[in-house]
This record gives sequence, structure tokens and C-alpha cells, in this order.
Amino acid sequence: MSRSLTDPAQMTLPTSERGRGENSRGSKVYRQLLDRMRSGDLKPGARMREDETAVELEVSRTPVREAFNRLHARGLVESTRGGWTVADLSRNQIMELYALRSVLEGAAARFAAENASPVDQASLKMATEAFETADNNEKTRARSNIRFHEMIYAAAHNTYLIKMLEDLNDSLALLPSTTFSVPGRAERAVEEHRNIALAIADRNAQAAENAARFHISQAMEARLKMLFES
Repeated sequence: MSRSLTDPAQMTLPTSERGRGENSRGSKVYRQLLDRMRSGDLKPGARMREDETAVELEVSRTPVREAFNRLHARGLVESTRGGWTVADLSRNQIMELYALRSVLEGAAARFAAENASPVDQASLKMATEAFETADNNEKTRARSNIRFHEMIYAAAHNTYLIKMLEDLNDSLALLPSTTFSVPGRAERAVEEHRNIALAIADRNAQAAENAARFHISQAMEARLKMLFES
């Protein structure tokens, strides 16, 4: 499955795009730059040059140019004199992303309740427990959270939905830090994950969708808290 979420900023779904030659290298550079945005190495406003990035990543300028053009098409970077700048999302844009995320995550949970195989159910149960027992460290929690959501996407068995989530999560890479830095957020997310997983296990599609959308609404509240405090 492909790339992130109670915390969107950390979510990552694997790319569905496979290729050879320059296209393959361009996709790899694209993912490397996205990972640097998620980790905070490339913050909003950071300036980048194609030639410098090519040297740093030990590739030619062609895949770097391809990666930057793809990032630009997604609204993740902006063209500036002499290079590129990592985009800085406004509060309105962040709200729009979370609104869409709520719909897509709800749909994924609904489809998972309808389509999950026994293996999918077992994998989701393990991911739920892994998040509950993860170290009380926001980055560790974020990684476990990614895995939980990836298992829902896999259980949904809907290729087009996964692609939409991939595109959304690419944009969420611009969000700083993780909402698990908000006191009490991780503990609440544990219960929210349980409710989603239980509804999927019970094949209750409506309850699964409702639980997933509530989960995202709580993540959005945490994100807004972070934004206003900053």
C-alpha cells in the first residue's frame, strides 16, 4: 500500500507509479524530497536548486527536474528566481485538506468493513495493537499510525481510492510536526483506532465510516490547536 494518517503530515502510501530509466529515478527523487518534507528537513519556505539537489542525491539533473515539476503540479513547491521553494500552506488550505481527508478516510473504512478478508482483519488487529503498545514518542506513534491506516486502505480493496489518498497525503507532507505532539492526542487516538477496527471487524460499514470521520475531526482539532499556539 502507499503513504499518511491520524497525522496527515506523517502519512505515506507507497507510490503506484513504477517505471524504468529516468522515470524511475524521477519517482525516487520525488519520494526522497517528500520524505525530507515530512521529516522536517525541508520546511515550508526552504529554497532548493536543481543542480545542488542533483549533486546531493547523486543523480543527473533530469530526474531532479522531473521531481520538482511533479511537486510543483501537486502544489508542494513554488517556482522562484533561480530555483524552487517549499510551499507554505495557509490555514484555509489546511482546513480544506482535512475536510477532504475526512471524506476519503471515511470511505476507506466503509469499504474495509464491506471488503476486508480474514487476512486483512488480522493485519488490522495487529496494527491496532501495535499502535496501543508503541513507545510514548510522537515519531514512533506517527509511524505506527501510518501502518494502522495503511491496513485500512489495503482492506478497502479500491485502487482508485488509494490513488486519491496518495495524492492527498503528498500534500499533507507540508504540515509541520505531528499532532501526537499535542498532550493527550495519542491516548485519544488509541480509543478512536479501536472503534474503527471494531466496526470493520463487525462488518458495520456505517459505524466504520462514522468512527473514521470522527477520528479525523479530532486530528483536525489537534492540528488547529498547534496552528493557533504557534
